[in-house]
Formats: sequence, C-alpha cells, structure tokens
Amino acid sequence: MTRNSSSAFSIRTALPGILPVSLFAALTGVGAADVAAQQGDAVHPGELIVEPPTLISLGFEWYIEGDRNRNAEVAVMYRQVGEPDWRDGMPLLRLHGERTVLWQTLDYTAPNMFAGSLFSLEAGTDYEIRFELADPDGVTGEAVRTVEARTRSEPMPYEGGRVFHVYPPGHAGGRQAPAFMGLLAAYYSEAIGGDWSRASPPRVRPGDTVLVHAGIYKDDRSNYSHEILSDFATCCATPWDGTYYLTQGGTEDRPIAIRAAGNGEVIFDGDGNDVLFNVMGADHLYFEGITFRNTRTAIEAGRKGIAGARGLTVKHSRFEDVGVAIHSDWSGSGNYYIADNVMIGRHDPDSLFGWFGAPWTQLPGFETRRRLRSYYAVAVYGSGHVIAHNRISGFHDGIDHATYGMPDGYPHTPRDRMPVSIDIYNNDVSNVHDNCFEADGAMHNIRIFNNRCFNAATGAMSPQPIFGGPAYFVRNVVYNGIFGPLKIHGDPAGVLVYQNTYIGELSQLTPASNIHFRNNLILGQGAREAVFAIDTHTNYSSSDYNGFLPNPDSRIAYQWNSPSDGQAPDYESERETRQFATLAEYAAATGQDRHSRELDYSVFRDVPRPDFSDPTRLVDPDAYDFRLRARSAAIDTGVELPTITDGFTGNAPDLGAYELGTPRPHYGPRPRTR
Repeated sequence: MTRNSSSAFSIRTALPGILPVSLFAALTGVGAADVAAQQGDAVHPGELIVEPPTLISLGFEWYIEGDRNRNAEVAVMYRQVGEPDWRDGMPLLRLHGERTVLWQTLDYTAPNMFAGSLFSLEAGTDYEIRFELADPDGVTGEAVRTVEARTRSEPMPYEGGRVFHVYPPGHAGGRQAPAFMGLLAAYYSEAIGGDWSRASPPRVRPGDTVLVHAGIYKDDRSNYSHEILSDFATCCATPWDGTYYLTQGGTEDRPIAIRAAGNGEVIFDGDGNDVLFNVMGADHLYFEGITFRNTRTAIEAGRKGIAGARGLTVKHSRFEDVGVAIHSDWSGSGNYYIADNVMIGRHDPDSLFGWFGAPWTQLPGFETRRRLRSYYAVAVYGSGHVIAHNRISGFHDGIDHATYGMPDGYPHTPRDRMPVSIDIYNNDVSNVHDNCFEADGAMHNIRIFNNRCFNAATGAMSPQPIFGGPAYFVRNVVYNGIFGPLKIHGDPAGVLVYQNTYIGELSQLTPASNIHFRNNLILGQGAREAVFAIDTHTNYSSSDYNGFLPNPDSRIAYQWNSPSDGQAPDYESERETRQFATLAEYAAATGQDRHSRELDYSVFRDVPRPDFSDPTRLVDPDAYDFRLRARSAAIDTGVELPTITDGFTGNAPDLGAYELGTPRPHYGPRPRTR
C-alpha cells in the first residue's frame, strides 16, 4: 500500500484569527485546549457525512473545528468489502471561509470542513472507506474514521409485476391482453379525457410495467369528444393541454416502468404543446425506448419551491423537435438516472451561433441575432443524479445542474435539499449556443468527467457558481469553442480541473477561490492573448503538471491574479495582477506550474488548430484523433491522481484526457443489451 503525498494535495494557507485563544478562553470560561481546537491551529474532527451514492462514485463531507492555519489533511483509502488490500483515494479538499458573492442574489461562505469523492467504482458494490485526519498542530478527537457505503445499481424494471399492453389509435392487428388504447387508459382505471381526465383512480401500482406498442400517440387537442372508445378510434385521454399527468409512483426496487414493446418505434407527439409528460407528482417512474417529439418540454419532473419527483429513470430514448428534453429544479429531487438517450434540439443543425452582444462572439461572420428555440437538453437540481452516455445537439445548453440560487434555508440547508453527489459522464455534446455542461449551483461533489464537447459558442463547461466544492472537471475533451473550455463566473469556490484536453484559452469572467489544475493540456487557438489567465481570491489556489501552448507572439502568455503574497483571502479588494510572456517567468514569480511544460498540436495524432475564419462552421467530432503520439512532450509528465490516473502505462501519467495505450472512452449511447 502506498500513499500519495504529492504537493498537488498539500494546499495550505493561514486564515485571520478572531480573538487570541487566551482572551477568548478568559471571556467565555472555555478551557484553552478546547479553544485551540475550536478556533486555533489544532483540529477537532466533527461529523462525517456519506453523501447519496451514484453508480460509480461516492462523495464525503467531514466537518471540523479549528485548523486556522489550514495545514490539516485527510488521507483516504478504500477497498471492496471482503478484499484484503487497501487502495489510495484522492485526499479530501480543504474548505473554510471561501465566499461566493454575486450581485444581490448570492452570498455564501463555505463551512470549516473537508469534502471529496472516490471515482471509478463498481455499481451495486459495498465499499469500506478509511479516512485519516492529520495536523502538525495536533488532532483532538477521533483522527481515523472508517465507514461502509454501497454504490447504486442501474435502475431496472421489476420482473415480478403486472404487465399492461398499450396500442395506438387505429391499431388493426392482434393485441395482447390486457390491452388498452393509449397510455392513460392503462395507467388510470377509466381515462376518458376532457372534463373527466382527472376523475380516474390509478390502475398501476409499484412494480407494474406498461408495454407501449409501435405507433404514434398524438391527441387531437381541439376535439371536445376525444374519449376512449371501444373501437380504438381515438386517443389518448389527455386533458385539452395534451399533457400526460402521471401521479402514481413506484418504489426504488419496484418502479413503474413505461417501456417500448420492441415491435417498432413508439412515438409520443405533443402536437406543439407546452409539456408532454408531467411527472412531478410521482416518484420512481421508468421510461425506456420511447421517442418524445414536438413539444416545448418533453418531461417536466420538478419546479423550484413547488414540487418534484425522485428516482426518475429515462433510458435508451429519443427526444427530437423539443425545447427542453428533461427538467427539474426542485431541490428535493434525487437519484435520477438519465442514460443512453439521443436529444436533438431545434437550433440550426448546420451552423453555430451564440449570445447576442457577447464580446467574445464578435468575430467577423459570427451570428448572434438568431432567436433561442431550444433551451437545455437536461437540467436537474438535487442529489445523487447520474446523467451518462447521452448524445445531445442543437440546444442552448447541453446538460445543466440548475443555477437555482442560494441553497434552500442557507445556512441551515436540510440534508435532503443539498445539491451534492452528482455524476455527469461519457456524454457527447455538440452545437450548443452556450455551454455543453454546467455545474452551476452545486455545493459538494459534482463530478463532470469523461465527456466530449465540440462546437460550444460560449464556453464549454461552467462552474457558475459552486458553493464550497469540490466540483470536478476530469478527463473531458473540448474543441471548437470560441470563448474557451471553461466559463468561470459567479465567484465559484472549490473547482478541481484535472486531466482534461482543452483546446482554447482559459480565462475568467469573475474570480474564483480554492481552484486547482493538474495534468491538463491547454492549447491556445488564437481567440484571446493569454493561454492561461487565472484570477483567484485565495493564495492557496494552485496549478502544476500541465501542458500549455501559448499563442504565437503573445505579449502576455500567462496571467495569475491573486492577493499579494502571504496575504489572507480577500473578497473585496482588487487582486494583484501578474502577467508574463514566458512559462519560466510565470513559474518563477508565482510558484505555479513549476513542473508544467510548453508543447504544440503535434502531441496529438490528428488535431489541427481550430479554424475560425468562419466561426459559424460546425466540425465533426469523429474527424479528430486526440490520442497522444508516443514519445511526445505530453507522455509521462503528469502527477499521480489516485482513482483518476490508476493504471497509467508509463513512468508517470500522461497529460490530457487520453493515456497512451489505453482505449478511448465511449461517448454517447451504448448498445442496448436486452
């Protein structure tokens, strides 16, 4: 067993004291030793939280008191229950006092704690995790904690439930019993539409499956008499808004499943309505193999401050001609599984355009005046969500954690309303007006990894804001995005940017706190001068072991704005601006990126510099090969990041998203196995 003690994780600073320990003790009668733990440099461990698990990740929070000088650390080890050997995990990230302030809307201060995640776990598996808290100034209390946690399994229909067969209007072939015309006729006991659409009690119960047979399911919303008739002549008993209101839910082990029967395409057509499926009143609904089309919002699962669903599953389905595919910004939502879907918005499939008036889009020929037709493919809020292996194009945004605002009830946010522990991975997103991925509004352990983002007009990935963190951006590939790979806005705190291949300059709209970069490839594309321009409130932000390509003849290639050396975090004053023409000057003056290097596009097998002579042009993601060339400057020059670089093939991890000699990730939907 080895433990990584790299400086990549030894992130330390001093925070200003409030009162001297002796004075505080005299005023309060509390013992000096206890005060040292609560207010001083020694650390006193508090509550350890295991966040809601996902399929392949686990997130943790450990609250503490003391450690005013921020030199405490938490080492993590883990193993499957029953295995003899421990493995190293990434040490937890230290948080304390980082502020997120924006306009009159946001004002958040991170608590005194550690937080972090384990990646690359097995689904449906029990793990034992060991945490060891260490501090040169002493630990008063239990320094070692061991917990057990189980990852979730992929949601599946219940095999022992009843099965109902649904057919479209005009179906003339054979029918399997029990047979119903239209989904609502099976879901409710007497779905007769019109004024009576809300009168029928549910027929389905947890564990049931509704098998929907091939055909088009589309109501005539202008027909006053669109009831269910015995001859299967009309469909489908929705109210006159054409919305399927599903209010009977299942359980985690026994969802109510609505599945394509497998005898052809199943299409639910909204006829241009506002919402096709409203599932805000039902937990643990399961959709598979369905095509949703011709509606503003295909699945509405929650509204902030009103209501929402938990345990929603949407798999191997298709969304086309929609304004929004799946939406919920209800803070109590959790444990969604949205995977292996294709989502196609209404934006021009042959041209890229961006925000009207945004300065970074003012390139010759760039169009910004076209109207928004599709908002986002997926937007969620809450905890435990998994959004994986989807293919998305033609929206304003791809996959979003809802910006939302302050967490509910802050500073006393209930555990079940905290936006934590969310996985977004192996998605393939292209042709977006704004961002491919947004981590906006999350608190701890949102993980965006192994994704591909092409053709993003206004920043590929967004932590806007993050409340404390960590927010992980790991092993993502970004190309053909004018603004660049990361749109940092809203004073986020706790952002970890590891092992990405980013084509485009990295700059910020607002400062960030407690932000760290390791093992990235960041190559200039000529859209702005500096290839790497960081603005941080905290001197313990850090960057190292990266590969950069400055733009030719840049007067300023690197920039690092922060409080003056040795100063505490400062959220009010202007930061000291430091600009440099060379990597050597930048590293010597700031202490950042001392092990980083400069390289060029020749490190890849086949990736040219983006061509913005026509900035509306879309490029094909499959036309580029981002695998590294053997013996290039990106090989064996990274630092070990436990659970992220495990299994590297050389003397050290390679830079960027792809390790030499390992298979490329599969982006987008996987083949169905049943």
